[in-house]
Amino acid sequence: MTNNNNLIIQTENLTKRFRQITAVAGLNLEIKQGEIYGLVGPDGAGKTTTVRMLAAIMDPSEGGATIAGFDLRKQPERIKERIGYMAQQFALYGDLTVLENISFFADVYGVSGKIRRQRIDELLSFARLTEFTNRRAGRLSGGMKKKLGLACALIHSPEILYLDEPTTGVDPVSRREFWDILAGLHAAKTTVLVNTPYMDEAERCSRVGLMYGGRLIEYGTPEHIKGLIPGELMEFRPESDSVRGVGLLRLANRLLTGLEGVLEVQTYGDLMHVFVDDIARRQPQIEAALAAEHIRIENFRRTMPRMEEAFISLIGRQEAQHD
Repeated sequence: MTNNNNLIIQTENLTKRFRQITAVAGLNLEIKQGEIYGLVGPDGAGKTTTVRMLAAIMDPSEGGATIAGFDLRKQPERIKERIGYMAQQFALYGDLTVLENISFFADVYGVSGKIRRQRIDELLSFARLTEFTNRRAGRLSGGMKKKLGLACALIHSPEILYLDEPTTGVDPVSRREFWDILAGLHAAKTTVLVNTPYMDEAERCSRVGLMYGGRLIEYGTPEHIKGLIPGELMEFRPESDSVRGVGLLRLANRLLTGLEGVLEVQTYGDLMHVFVDDIARRQPQIEAALAAEHIRIENFRRTMPRMEEAFISLIGRQEAQHD
């Protein structure tokens, strides 16, 4: 592992087994102080298990970690004092008001006196819940519940915040507001480790780690991850007077896959994303191959890959290796 005093989370061969299943396998993870680190990967990749181990609520089977200077195996209680943890289903109390929920967590973490009043006021404002202090948590919208859960996790001013798919099931506006709050935490030098299934959220992280089969297969800045996908990207909508819908996309995919210079084909709704070695050379060949089956290209444009294309491509490579 790297000897770097700027690292606030550092794991070494961190492993978790459940009988015959290895959920996390030899994970070596390094997270710098003050960054937002995103863990992404398909369901079952080991992201939630990783966070639970790093939160000292699940013991590793092998390996270890140093978190905020403390040993995960030897000093779990010291680690818990310095972290905030928000699970996928955060334990809010529906019969308690917003203010009562935050006050309860202040009691749990021993936040009292003047600091307590100050932190509650700050967090209500920070989470944009000041006008809802007397509303019962059970009557809040999904987005407001997430923000209340975040406020509760932050009541003791943790150095590190763990978030396990915090915006799943939340509308796009609330997701954006939630990430605006995380940007404020990032500016205040709080370290955030977040699991997210949304690639647009991964774009907003300082660095991203891609997990597959319990292993960290790639990591780096979003730009680095996107740069791992070779070739140039062309986007277009295939159109045909005789074939439509899914059948058209499947036919176009079959015609283009394996064509000279075509590196990869992905579909998004009714659009095709085709990676080629050289668009100027390959566009006429692609148009001709499709035209032979009476398929024309509409809305063609050259574009840059997003995290979503990179994610699908990298996961596809891993699945191909395991077939």
